[in-house]
Formats: sequence, C-alpha cells, structure tokens
Amino acid sequence: MISRWVSRRRLVWVGAILTCGAILVGLTAVPSARADRSAPIVGVAGKCVDVQWSQTENGTTVQLWDCNGTAAQNWVGAGRQGTLRALGKCLDVAGGLHDDGTRVQLWDCNGTPAQSWLLDQGKLINTGSGKCLDASGGAATGTALRIRECSGAVTQAWAAGGRPEVTGPAAKKGVATWAFPSGGEGIRQVGATWYYDWSTSDDDVPAGAEFVPMIWGATFVTEADLATVQRSGRTLLGFNEPDLPGQANMSVEHALDLWPRLQDTGMRLGSPAVAFGADTPGGWLDRFLAGTRERGLRVDFIALHWYGSDFGDEAANHLMQYVHAVYERYRLPIWITEFGLIDFSQGAPRHPSPQQLVTFIDKATAALQATPYVERYAWFALPATGEHAAHGLYREDGTLTEAGAAYRMVGGG
Repeated sequence: MISRWVSRRRLVWVGAILTCGAILVGLTAVPSARADRSAPIVGVAGKCVDVQWSQTENGTTVQLWDCNGTAAQNWVGAGRQGTLRALGKCLDVAGGLHDDGTRVQLWDCNGTPAQSWLLDQGKLINTGSGKCLDASGGAATGTALRIRECSGAVTQAWAAGGRPEVTGPAAKKGVATWAFPSGGEGIRQVGATWYYDWSTSDDDVPAGAEFVPMIWGATFVTEADLATVQRSGRTLLGFNEPDLPGQANMSVEHALDLWPRLQDTGMRLGSPAVAFGADTPGGWLDRFLAGTRERGLRVDFIALHWYGSDFGDEAANHLMQYVHAVYERYRLPIWITEFGLIDFSQGAPRHPSPQQLVTFIDKATAALQATPYVERYAWFALPATGEHAAHGLYREDGTLTEAGAAYRMVGGG
C-alpha cells in the first residue's frame, strides 16, 4: 500500500506520569483530610508545572518542565477552588491582570482573586480573571505559563497527579504522521488532540498533543522497546497490518505468542490493525481475537484501517458501514487509526479532488463524532508532501490544504 509506512524508526507522547495523591479532581471537592497533600500538575506532552530554578523570590517564573518529582513541581491545593502553593508561595497572575498572555508567577500568598484557581474538566481557571492556565508555546521545556481565554486547546489541559484528559467535541480527532519539518506545528494547526507515528516514542515528532505509541511488528517486541512505550504513553497500539507482506507480516499464531509481552506493559491495549477484512469471519483479526479468548489474553479496543475507492457522496456511509460491522461482530470500542480516500485497486494510487476530500471529511467526521463506540480516529496522513500531497492535511510551507482546513473545523476547530 504505497510508501506511507516509510521510516519505522523508533519515534512517539511523553512517558506515563505515576499518579500521586491528587489534590484536585474535576469538580469534586477534596476531603479535608487530604487538603494539604501535594502533587504535580501535569499538562501538555506529560510535562509539569514548575517553579523556575526552585527559586522563592516574588515574581519567579512558573513554567512547563520535564516532570522530576522536585519540590518545585509539588503543588498544594485548598480544595475545589482556592490557592495552589509550591515552596510556600502561591501561583499568581502577575499584577492581577485579566489580559490574554499575562504571565503567571510565584508570589506571597495574599488571598486576592489573582491567586484563586479552579480545576474544571481539565482546565485550570483563574477565577479572578476567568482565564485558563495556558502553555501557548507548545510542549517545549521551559515554556513560560500564562493565562488566556479558555479554548479547550491541548495547551490548556491539566491534571493534578496524573496525565491530563482532553475532553469535548475534538477529543476523538487525531492524525497519523511521520517525521517532517514543522510536524508538531501541523498537528497543532489541524487541532489534533492525539497522534501516532507507528513507533515507540515521540522522539522524531514531538508535539503538543497526546502521543500514542505502537509496537509495529515482531522485531519491536524487545525489553527496550516495551520499556519505551511505557514511558511514552498510557495506551498501546498493537501490530501494524500484520496481514500484509509489506507490513508487519505476521501469522496469527506468531502474533498470539507475542501478545502477552504487550499485555504485560499494563497499558490499555489496542488490537493489531489489519489492512482490510476486520469484519470477515475467519479473517486474520477474527482468528486473532478468537485466539485471545482461548488463551485468556486481553484486547481493550479494535484498531482499524479503511481507505475508500469510491469518491462519491456515499463514501462516508461506506466507512461507517464497515465500522458498524466490526463493532457488531466484536462489541469492543473502535479506533480508526488510518482512514482516507485513496484507490489502490489500479496499482498507482488514485486520489479524489480537493472538494471530494472536503465533503468526505465533513460527513465522515460528523458520523464518527456522533458514534459512541468510536473512541478515536486518525486521518492518514498529516504531511501533504511528495506522493501524499493529494490527501495530506499540512504542507511543508506551513499552510493547510483544503482537507486540512476542513479537518481543523472538526469539533469546533
């Protein structure tokens, strides 16, 4: 299926953050017996809210930094709404201002609204200004934190003591990508809340979105790679198109023999993603899932690929018919980890027009968003480069394609 699977190097999101005693959980008030416990506040790319250089002077910058368990990253909360304190001082909006882009800092606790915070559905809201804590520089270590209008962006997703959950209409939307210039910016531009690149870490494609690692094939079932995926995310994608000779190319029995190694990571685990025929009785996936039941192995959701060769108005319906058939057969949640309109039947790939792509994206994503058993989906693929220019979302010159502009609008843009 063309060279979209180039560069299977070990690439993907930042490692799992072990949950400490959470100080803020959604809208739930914290019991008084736990009110003085501290925990890190984790944001985009699994990085922590950090006091620069562990300094305690008034005005010290508060930033995004690799989580390291130091006192500069342990924050004490005062319940569902109140101060956030580290090193004996409070998280404070500079000057008590309400303007977008106002920096946050460490300051003597003074009881002003500039120091009052509420964790609401993954957003840390400064109640004095009504603005959200934001890492608008992206996932870069050292990004100074600021307040901005609450938007639901991944740079405004936070969790106390664990990895943040992105919620809302766009939470399903992801992309499949490979390393290319400005890949992280492209992911941001199309509004993807998660991504993967067929590899075990995000080393080659760092981005301000959730990275989902993959064990691509048998050669990646090693102690080193399994340790890497545990550091890189909390959900693991299984083998990539094991039913194709040009991809993972694995027998069902071989895949079943290796599956316990993936299961032992303790991560949420997606099935191998077959190239086609996931709903076929006796097909590769059907036999694999029967084998997992016989052996007492675990699969938490089904990963699917789908490419449509009919570029007409019914293309989205064809996708959803396939997705529904797979769900009806296995009754497990669905992730569509590659999908698009590409006709591979004539040898050289045939592509739709830009308008056909836009129409398909509008219809397909509306259906995927509305289908409760579809947990996530990822367009193939992010970069509109070389042979993939006709169906990619983001050009190397930093502009969105027509398809990219349509995909950006999914979930409110």
